Amino acid sequence: MRLLRSHVGLTIVFASTMTVAAAIQNPPPGGRGGRGGGRGVQVMTLATPAWPDAGQIPAKHAQSGGEISPPLTWSNVPDGIVSFVLIVHDPDAATGNGTDDILQWMLWNIPGEARSLPEGMPQGSQLPDGTRQISVTGPYYRGPGAPAAGNAHHYMFELFALDTMLDVPAIGASPQQTRAAVVAAMAGHVRGKAVYSGAFKRSQ
Repeated sequence: MRLLRSHVGLTIVFASTMTVAAAIQNPPPGGRGGRGGGRGVQVMTLATPAWPDAGQIPAKHAQSGGEISPPLTWSNVPDGIVSFVLIVHDPDAATGNGTDDILQWMLWNIPGEARSLPEGMPQGSQLPDGTRQISVTGPYYRGPGAPAAGNAHHYMFELFALDTMLDVPAIGASPQQTRAAVVAAMAGHVRGKAVYSGAFKRSQ
């Protein structure tokens, strides 16, 4: 199931009409590595000790609790990676005309040597190591907040390994526009991907 999620999670709709599937530009059959234009996209592993993949997200990491960003680690990273992008979103909360959803958190220009994010990432549009971040409500992690009524929402954590940095500012545009700009800038530069998910709804 984990491997299946890694492949299909990227088909979830992103801001505007742009999708990460388009940014990745599907590799040729059998291509999973190597260098040059024919190289594929390597499947990485993303994990957190805070909950099992597809399990219940603790209130500590939700709006109803401390709204603390979870610790994340990743591995099986391709060679030559320059930066990472992390996009956390709620595909069960479609907005607008249904081609967008709630952006819980997006970080880009995470340094290529990084293999983890600590619990409780600080706020700010640009961090000391060059990482930039936004969410639908500001430059910080926005925890899950699905209402008690109805089914739990599924929150997707999607990590992308890139062979470049992204020249997209964290301020000056709406979160939706910034998200679309980051996804567009990723086109042709994705060398690895990983997906992790969690479920949440308020208890009352």
